Amino acid sequence: MSTTLTVDFFSSLDGYGSAEGWPGYWGKEGPELIDDRVQTFRQDQVLVFGATTFRQFSKFVTMFDEPYYDSLNALPKIVFSSTLDADAPGWQNSTVIAEDAVTAMERLKRTTDVPMRSHGSISLNRALLAAGLVDRLEVMVFPAITGKSGYASLLQDGAEFDLDLIESTVLDGRTVKLVYAPHVHGEIPEGVGPQPREKM
Repeated sequence: MSTTLTVDFFSSLDGYGSAEGWPGYWGKEGPELIDDRVQTFRQDQVLVFGATTFRQFSKFVTMFDEPYYDSLNALPKIVFSSTLDADAPGWQNSTVIAEDAVTAMERLKRTTDVPMRSHGSISLNRALLAAGLVDRLEVMVFPAITGKSGYASLLQDGAEFDLDLIESTVLDGRTVKLVYAPHVHGEIPEGVGPQPREKM
């Protein structure tokens, strides 16, 4: 028994997760983008969060009205936190895990067959990527360069990776969804390696 872990990022072209003064989705929300989110969160999966992103999303689903928020509420959720109340985490269908996220995720990947997805949670996702636990890296690249106003750099100063492109989709004629299989740079993916040379 084993499962896959997907890390799911929203990003400006210059690699930031947020920017001062820019609206949600960098002002590029469109019907195909929203439908992609609806279909993504309709899938049978467990959502994974760090504490900060968990707190943000638990508020977003009560403050705003996105068509995929019902799915977010209904899906099982795991949050890695040593500060949240395990008996009352603040969002329905949520389980608090207080142990080290990398150690816990190594165990969860071995003992469950339900796919897992982590959306946002930059620090958590960097740690999971560096540990080689991420099977799919999905990056939604919005057509915006945020320059000095950008913050929450997604991957700068993190571990280094080689990426195999699995899928690419253009949404609403402007936003690009890229799906990669990440491999820690310098490590040879399973099944890939030098081929034996023919004898002359």
